Amino acid sequence: MRNDTRLLYNEYLAQMAKLHGVPDVTTKFAANPAVAQKLESRIQESSQFLGMINSYGVTEQMGEKIGLGVVGNIAGTTDTDVKARETRDPTGLDDRGYVCTQTNYDTHLKYQKLDAWAKFPDFQARIRDAIIKLMALNRICIGWNGTSRAATSNPATNPLLQDVNIGWLEKMRRENAARVMKEVVDGSGKIAIGAGKDFENIDALVFAMVNELIEPWYQEDTELVVVCGRKILADKYFPIINKPNAPTEMLAADIVTSQKRIGNLPAVRVPHFPANGLFVTRLDNLSYYWQEGSRRKTVVDNAARDRIENFESVNEAYVIEDLGCAAFAENIEIA
Repeated sequence: MRNDTRLLYNEYLAQMAKLHGVPDVTTKFAANPAVAQKLESRIQESSQFLGMINSYGVTEQMGEKIGLGVVGNIAGTTDTDVKARETRDPTGLDDRGYVCTQTNYDTHLKYQKLDAWAKFPDFQARIRDAIIKLMALNRICIGWNGTSRAATSNPATNPLLQDVNIGWLEKMRRENAARVMKEVVDGSGKIAIGAGKDFENIDALVFAMVNELIEPWYQEDTELVVVCGRKILADKYFPIINKPNAPTEMLAADIVTSQKRIGNLPAVRVPHFPANGLFVTRLDNLSYYWQEGSRRKTVVDNAARDRIENFESVNEAYVIEDLGCAAFAENIEIA
């Protein structure tokens, strides 16, 4: 690291220590709650998709869901000469809770990279933003692909972070199996699309998912979307809708909306979603929970590896708020 870069780096450490109210950030410390909240907001803002789902800070490591679903109807009549009026719980609370488990977001930057960034006036912001963007993308990847939590994850055998935490689609398989379509013909292991197949086309499959798997009070919901895997529709069906977005807004545009509808629902593509799947839900039915006060951090100058290492962790969970507003189809094959 060059001497001028070292001065900027020391200023970066001093600013971090000041923000968190600690004397030294090169030893492990608990993040200042206000700074941790701001970091979560920045992560959400860095991704259009994360900005459209819920992000809840929770006090306890485990507990009841926060998001409120809508179950059934509350309108009715009562002959009070015969019986008393009875209230109904509209929130859809059930016995499913959440459990936040530790996820490590450990990164490093080589001295050479820091030297290259030292000439820019936003040196500190560049370091921060590089980490934030990866956190956001990894969070999305776990949400769609996480199937378990290993004591020690293995990115070589699980490149989509399958063993870091349990994501939304695995929650569907475990907690909402009745609304997951894996095959139509028993033993086939697939949902075949095409003339004379299980479904004539993708539209027919989405119609079936909505009509047969989504609860009646959600079927006409104008906020329903269908999240599509990349193999379901060719990229030509997903032109980016021209909008006068500022460059900073385009950086967060990781949701691509199709100009065509599928099964009369808006079709969207999101990073890391399984290539041969379809997921019908409201995006605000998906939640990311993080435990307040659980973020830990330390920064290490590892001269032996010519790099700066950032060790950071937080307890987190992925939650589907209302199972009745979610349907998933996988193993789709288009003839």
